[in-house]
Amino acid sequence: MVMIMMMMMMMMMMMMMMMMMMMMILVVRIMINAAAAADYYYDDDTEDATMKMLMMMTKMTMLLLLLLMMMMTAMVMMMMMMVMMMMTTTTMTMTRLLLLLLMMMMMMMMIMIMMMMMMMMMMMMMMMMMMMMMMMMMMMTTTTTTTTTTTMIMMIIK
Repeated sequence: MVMIMMMMMMMMMMMMMMMMMMMMILVVRIMINAAAAADYYYDDDTEDATMKMLMMMTKMTMLLLLLLMMMMTAMVMMMMMMVMMMMTTTTMTMTRLLLLLLMMMMMMMMIMIMMMMMMMMMMMMMMMMMMMMMMMMMMMTTTTTTTTTTTMIMMIIK
C-alpha cells in the first residue's frame, strides 16, 4: 500500500512538472507572437496592427486558462484517488486525518495560485490595453482632440 501511495505521489509530481513546462512554453510563445505581430503589422495601418496584437494576446490567454483548468482537474482527480487509498488502508485514523488535512491544504494552495494567475492575466490584459490607448493618443496628438475621443470609443467598442 505504501509503495502504491509513493507511486501515486511520483505520478502526481511528474504530471505537475509537465503541466508547468507546457505553461512556460505557452508564455514564451505569447511573448514571441506579440513581438512578431508588432514587428509585422508596424508598417500597416496602426489601429489594425494594435487590434491584431490584442487578438493574439487574448487567444493565447484563453489557451493558458484552458491549461490551468486541466491542471486543476488533474489535481482534483489525484486527491480523490488518494482519499480512496486512505479509505482502503487500515492504518491509524490520526494519520489518515493528517493526510486529509494535507490534501485540503494543497487544494487551497492550488486555488490561491490559480487566483493569483488569473489576476496577473487580467493585469497584463489591462496593461496591454492601456499601452494601446497611450499609443493611439500619441498618434493622434497631431490632429484634433475630437479624433482622440472617437478612437478611444472605437477601441472600447471593438
